[in-house]
Amino acid sequence: MTYSLPADIDSRPIAIVGAGTLGRRIATVYAGAGSDVRIFDPSPDQLREAGVFVAEQVEEMRSVLGLQAAPVGAVHLAATLADAIEGAWMVVEAVPENAELKTEIFGELDELAPRDVILCTNSSSLSSSRLVGQVRHRERVLNTHFQMPPHANGIELMSCGATDEGLIDALMAKLPQYGLVPFKVLRESDGFIFNRIWAAIKRECLMVVEEGVATPSDVDEMWTIFNRHGLPPFRLMDQIGLDVVLAIEEHYAEVRDAIPEGPRRLLREYIAEGRLGLKTGRGFYDDAGRPA
Repeated sequence: MTYSLPADIDSRPIAIVGAGTLGRRIATVYAGAGSDVRIFDPSPDQLREAGVFVAEQVEEMRSVLGLQAAPVGAVHLAATLADAIEGAWMVVEAVPENAELKTEIFGELDELAPRDVILCTNSSSLSSSRLVGQVRHRERVLNTHFQMPPHANGIELMSCGATDEGLIDALMAKLPQYGLVPFKVLRESDGFIFNRIWAAIKRECLMVVEEGVATPSDVDEMWTIFNRHGLPPFRLMDQIGLDVVLAIEEHYAEVRDAIPEGPRRLLREYIAEGRLGLKTGRGFYDDAGRPA
């Protein structure tokens, strides 16, 4: 049976487990959108600081995410994990990146939370499939990887391998209500989508400096100039021409070790279909700007 969100979710709180940097920001997003939020952290100091953060930042969060139409949700600092998840429709785990700790927490959440409660991890590096060793009801567990709201308001949704697909689709439809932009990760991926892309950019920036090719400040200034045009990667490749992009990639593969074959294979497939980008009216996008 396809999953559907509980009918009463707008009257139920969202629970955040972990009151650190991301946990408190996630709490602020949902409170700013009008949802009641319960936060739990074993550290009383962290918990108290999270409460202060939400109170101080919620109006800016609402302004940036366009949430002013909704009332501010109530924030409750929970004394126990059980208190935090009572009545919640979704729990977001945001504790330190320790697989053993997270596995224990998900086992406890699975025991405590009613079956209709969605269990999410905000882990930036651990796939939820690694955290369900003590979970019986794995169909309700997934990664919901937040970036850094409010200005970076993307959220990546990735299955634990047993997640009900209907649950992911339901969250894709629901999360924009909170000013978030959801992206579905189509298969398990260490680093999800954006972190993998950023890892490659970061690595090359460091290599350029380490090899003595440029200074950090010059890299930053060039990056700033380059980003002024606002063209994202696949639209830019269509503009350049996929045949040209492939030629460049083939050259890099000749002069540098360990360049993966997959990207060039993908480009060859597109080129074989006559999809060269703007010059042929179809590449990754068509000439009307729609995904091809």
